[in-house]
Amino acid sequence: MARTHSTPTKPAHETATDGTPAKIAAQDKPWRRHPMLVGKFHPEYPDDLQVVVHDGGPRLSSTTSELVWVRAVSATDDHFEGKVLNRPTQLRSVHQDDLIHFVVPAGGEHPLMVRDKALAERSKWKVTACDRCGLTELFDAPSDLLAKLFPNMPEGSVPVSFTAICGMCGGVQVVTNRAAEDEAGPEKAAHGRTER
Repeated sequence: MARTHSTPTKPAHETATDGTPAKIAAQDKPWRRHPMLVGKFHPEYPDDLQVVVHDGGPRLSSTTSELVWVRAVSATDDHFEGKVLNRPTQLRSVHQDDLIHFVVPAGGEHPLMVRDKALAERSKWKVTACDRCGLTELFDAPSDLLAKLFPNMPEGSVPVSFTAICGMCGGVQVVTNRAAEDEAGPEKAAHGRTER
């Protein structure tokens, strides 16, 4: 179940928001020096980079992810915000000029869009690298995946771990509840309830 990507070779918009060409508007911006983004920007447009955008992973969406140009506009320690410069060809929830959040996975060639809910839940779960492509991030919020995987799970219960289908390549990612892992220890947490 390979996910496809398409992208033009240059960003769609070649001007900064004030009308100045992006390659000339070169005031120093923190994301340009951020270690996770070094080497990912377009050489002529120093705020523009390619980001994987999506409507969700394969459990919650039937569309494939796309690679689009995004202009970075803000940075935190572990995630970024940017404006989508291209019009995605088949996505329903991502549009040209949208502001999106994105992260740089430990595995994977490009930064990946994350929604607010997934970003808020990210620190509570550990995602092992996909067994095929090495991606270390989910396309969906863990709570949304749990609702789909375990629709009859009693309210308030949370599994120690579960498996997810990688949104990039269809491989397998193990998702572990950090709090449960801390209580049980990593060996016992690895044997928690899982379902594919």
